[in-house]
Amino acid sequence: MGMKIKRQVIVCGMRARKAAESLLAKGMKKEAGIDGILVTVGLCVIALLLCVVMKDSLTTFIQTVVKALTDEAQKLLTGVTP
Repeated sequence: MGMKIKRQVIVCGMRARKAAESLLAKGMKKEAGIDGILVTVGLCVIALLLCVVMKDSLTTFIQTVVKALTDEAQKLLTGVTP
């Protein structure tokens, strides 16, 4: 009788240890998606702040780029002069 009880205690201990390891592994598993979401939201907030703070500079920059592209397009449409 004593050997059966001792064997059952050992088996029960092994099962408890395996269950604890499994629970620990599940609890320590890192969720991959949340980091990417936080980085994306952070970058969007930074971009929004830059747009608000540098509104005048961005307007000037965009106008300059559009004017340069328009001039280049007009040159291409009128033809190449030798």
